[in-house]
Amino acid sequence: MVRRLVAGLIVAVVSAGAVGLGAGASEAAVRRDDINSDIVTAVNSTNRFWAVHFRSLFGGTYSAPKIFGGFSRAGRAAPFCGNRRLSFNNAAYCGRGDFMAWDLDFMASGYRFGDAWVYLVIAHEWGHAIQARISGRLVSRAVELQADCLAGAALFGAAKDRTLKFESGDVEELAAAFNRLGDRTPWTKSSDHGTAKQRLAAFNAGAKGGVRGCLPKQSAQR
Repeated sequence: MVRRLVAGLIVAVVSAGAVGLGAGASEAAVRRDDINSDIVTAVNSTNRFWAVHFRSLFGGTYSAPKIFGGFSRAGRAAPFCGNRRLSFNNAAYCGRGDFMAWDLDFMASGYRFGDAWVYLVIAHEWGHAIQARISGRLVSRAVELQADCLAGAALFGAAKDRTLKFESGDVEELAAAFNRLGDRTPWTKSSDHGTAKQRLAAFNAGAKGGVRGCLPKQSAQR
C-alpha cells in the first residue's frame, strides 16, 4: 500500500522516516516484535518533538520522563507508583517517579485494530508528563482530554518536522479500538477519560491547532 502524508486532520502516526506501518493488524495473535518496534519508534519520535519544541512553547529546559516500558501478567512485574502497583490493562505516567509504563497485553488489544494505537497511547501518556512540567495555569481541568490533544499536537507536529509519516484511515483504526474496547480497560473508561468521540475530537484539535490549541484559552498566548 502506498503511504502518503494526508492533508486534513490526522489521528495517528505510521512510522519514522520513510518507513510505513502496515495496514490494520490481523485478528490473529499480534506479533510482539512488531509491537515493540512501533513502541520504540513512538517513544523516540514523541520525545524528539518535545525536545525540539518545548523551550519555544513554554520556556525553560525540557527533560524527558523515564521509560519503565512494558509489563505483563506473565512476564515483567508492573512497577509501583508511590506505594501502589500500576494496574493491568492500562498505560500510565507516574508523576511521583516521573516515568511511563504500559501493560503489553493492553497494547496488543488495541494493536489488533491497527498499529497506530501504540503511538496514541505513548503520546497521550507523554502528554501527562508535559502537564507535570508546565505551569498549572496551562493545565486544563479536563486533564485526560488535554493529554489526548497534546498527543495529536506532538504526533502531527512530528509529521511537520518530517520525522513521522501518516496514512489516511488511522482515524478509523483508533475509533474501532476505542469502540470495541469500550469501558473494558482503565485507559478507555469513558467516565475517567471521556467518550471515544470526545477523545478523537481532542486529538484532532491538537492535530489542527498544535500545542497552543490544547491550552486553556486564557493562557494559550505567550
